[in-house]
Amino acid sequence: MRVYIGCGGYSNDDWTAPGLIYEGVRKDDYLATYAQHFDAAELNSSFYAIPGLKAFAGMARRSGGRVRFTVKLHRVFTHDRAPTDADFDRMLQSPEPLREAGVMGPYLAQFPFSFHRTPANRRYLGQLTERFAGHELAVEMRHEGWDLPEVREGMAERGLIWVSPDYPPAGGLPEPQLHVTGDVGYLRLHGRNAGSWWEGQSAAERHDYRYSRAEMDEWAQKIALAAPDLSELYVLFENTTKGHALHNIPQLREALNAHGVPVQTPDPGPEQGRLL
Repeated sequence: MRVYIGCGGYSNDDWTAPGLIYEGVRKDDYLATYAQHFDAAELNSSFYAIPGLKAFAGMARRSGGRVRFTVKLHRVFTHDRAPTDADFDRMLQSPEPLREAGVMGPYLAQFPFSFHRTPANRRYLGQLTERFAGHELAVEMRHEGWDLPEVREGMAERGLIWVSPDYPPAGGLPEPQLHVTGDVGYLRLHGRNAGSWWEGQSAAERHDYRYSRAEMDEWAQKIALAAPDLSELYVLFENTTKGHALHNIPQLREALNAHGVPVQTPDPGPEQGRLL
């Protein structure tokens, strides 16, 4: 199993704080710097506006082919749920430079908590699946009503990747387990800040959480158990606030290696130093 580890987004301005990886780095050089430390990135900006071909080509170039990109679907597909043919065309065609460079990972459909398991929503998911046929599509369900074995069996039959999330114990959310619906796995670590998950005014507040070493070891154990069933696993840390993810990723790498899951750690070079 090849494990790709990275963060939700790479344009994190709070990583310019002293001692973090963007200290003294120009914004235009963020991605090149990021690529020296991580081999995966979740593109969140596409949720708000789908980048064009040139933008994706620039990502492939600046990352030097060292980063696998997962691309979040625009909100019109998951929140508004009224995509046009033009939306599908742009979402499917724009990342072509990533495919050509061999660095395209799955698409990510992040549905909101309000997307309950109803007949209408199940039909919509089926229609979305058909339009993305031939592409890897990872689906994150935030309402616990989807967290059922029969749902994952149906996703496996349709070639969908179940996104295994680590949420706070805030009620109504899927359990923090690693489930496999194909040979590619997808794990999103949101942090466990239960106090701000529902009341937080921003994503930064909701993800303001630093995992302990014990919690990273817990996930390493789960990954080791699932390893025989997977060829690839994407692990994306969403707790980028205040650089929490920068502390947790080395801990997870160490824990995975200790549990017999080899992890490729990018070599930043002598001038860049360690991640922290």
